Amino acid sequence: MKNVYKHSLINEGPSLQTWREKLNEVIFGSETRAGRNFDITLILLILSSVLVVMLDSVEEFHNRYSDELNLLEWSFTLLFSVEYLLRLLCVRHPWLYMRSFYGIVDLLSILPNYIGLICPGTQYTMVVRVLRLLRIFRVLKLSVYLNEATVLMTALVNSRWKIMVFLYAVSMLIVIYGALMYVIEGKDAGFTSIPRSMYWAIVTLTTVGYGDIAPKTGFGQFVASMIMITGYGIIAVPTGIYGVELIKTVKKSNLRNDPCPDCGAIGHDLDADFCKYCGHPLHASDELDA
Repeated sequence: MKNVYKHSLINEGPSLQTWREKLNEVIFGSETRAGRNFDITLILLILSSVLVVMLDSVEEFHNRYSDELNLLEWSFTLLFSVEYLLRLLCVRHPWLYMRSFYGIVDLLSILPNYIGLICPGTQYTMVVRVLRLLRIFRVLKLSVYLNEATVLMTALVNSRWKIMVFLYAVSMLIVIYGALMYVIEGKDAGFTSIPRSMYWAIVTLTTVGYGDIAPKTGFGQFVASMIMITGYGIIAVPTGIYGVELIKTVKKSNLRNDPCPDCGAIGHDLDADFCKYCGHPLHASDELDA
């Protein structure tokens, strides 16, 4: 994806100046030593900047090292600002990069500091700086897994209606169990309302069990036991639904989409030489050999 993105920005329209092409090769490419060193340096800067944000959120560190952390944060901001400007400088269509996903992430990673400088009351937007961590996905070239991610998303989309029906059934159980426990236990046991009882039902049904609310009566504990047992069975249902769709999607992704030249059927295996429906050769060379 990294190389494809670079290709789309470099090879469309008039050629860039030589130094801009070399700069693009370093920033967007990883085939050269300079490109790899740039990627490694960027990873270290990203991780360090996120670590600074995390440490700054700890009150003890913030009180003792506020000035040092602020200096580090502004140093990272300036470095990322220069990197962002260089990316805009070495691409053919800067506006396209600015509107891309990672272009927006790059902008969000530096924008909060400048907003906080202009409007001091907005310092809480600094949390957005953690979005720098998303840039690692580009640098580590995780896009090689895009095909697998597409398969997972396709399976999830195909199973969405079944999962929605399942969630509807679970919601009905939560309402029923919540209302039932509200009647059985009452306010003395902490079930002060049906919504709060529904919260307890969700916690119990998902086998989380915070323990902040617990039934006191014997009948209430019996109902709670039934909810716990039901929860174990419910957890397996969406996994099975998604698993079936995932298997179907994987099988479809391993089939050819080109139609048979004789009957027009599709869905042949990748290594198939003949149509499994009519027996006609799938390749012109196979037909000549026959």
